[in-house]
Amino acid sequence: MSAAKKKIIRNVKISGTGSYAPSGVYTNEYLETIVDTKAPWIYENLGIKQRHIVAKGETTSDLGAKAALKAIADAKLTPEDIDLIIFATTTPDMKAPSTACFVQEKIGAFNAGAFDVVAVCTGFLYAISLATDCLSNGNYKHILVIGADTFSTITDWTRRDAVFFGDGAGAVVLSRIEDESGFVISKVGADGRGKMIWHIPAGGSQHPIDENTAKDRLQYWQMDGKGIYNTAIRVLPQVISEVLSDSGLKMEDIKYMVPHQPSLKILKKTAELINFDFDKVLTNMDQYGNTSAASIPILLDETNKAGKLTRGDNLLFAAVGSGMAWGAMILKW
Repeated sequence: MSAAKKKIIRNVKISGTGSYAPSGVYTNEYLETIVDTKAPWIYENLGIKQRHIVAKGETTSDLGAKAALKAIADAKLTPEDIDLIIFATTTPDMKAPSTACFVQEKIGAFNAGAFDVVAVCTGFLYAISLATDCLSNGNYKHILVIGADTFSTITDWTRRDAVFFGDGAGAVVLSRIEDESGFVISKVGADGRGKMIWHIPAGGSQHPIDENTAKDRLQYWQMDGKGIYNTAIRVLPQVISEVLSDSGLKMEDIKYMVPHQPSLKILKKTAELINFDFDKVLTNMDQYGNTSAASIPILLDETNKAGKLTRGDNLLFAAVGSGMAWGAMILKW
């Protein structure tokens, strides 16, 4: 198990947020008609009532571009002002080129570099950590970070665990500022020994797609739900404790926890273990399910647009995902 060293950046702020979800919706009641599940069980155990689903032909970059344009407008910038695009996703439009390049073209941000990050549900935090480092070295002024996934395209809709995920996109514009009013501290970690807890067996160099892998439905994700729960309630309290210690803050200094949306049980247990009031743990999984890399930026955008954030608020981000990978961040709004 390993984790990055302490990183403190005091000259970065989130200058704009945006999000987008496709119009299609699968309710729990609809899922009862196609898989062996019960709507009340889904809500009671996962906290999900519905999830958004892309239309045929609607891509991850389509969602990401719409969220990106909203974030850029919220920052009172234009696409030409963006210096770099970092796109966190597990469901790229293609294996190559990067989905970030698809978004660059769609929004007209031709002054920007562009690349993807793959860390599944922790992808947005990994991307934010990279972006803050890039901004702190002075080479960039505005970086667009997008988290977007269309997990409906890699879900086996014959399996009971199809109920977990939904599609969506969220984006933020990170900007360098000259004073020290911004504050970011982040820590990410990973343990590759847990790589099979959540994985997609086929489609890479180990098992390229062929007739056999398609017949065995290995192009879809597979999950050990108990393994994810046990890992999450172990690593999330640990990494949250580490960023609090590094920042010199206490739990009472945190306005909201803005977490990835794995399940209500994981979030409640994590809040219990870190002794944090669950009323300050923000969730929207009832409407979206788990949107993987999009979870945190969608939730952040909704919280921002609802007027719940005040300058100087300390926000705690946290996520755990395939790899296994995890991370936490404290950001001063």
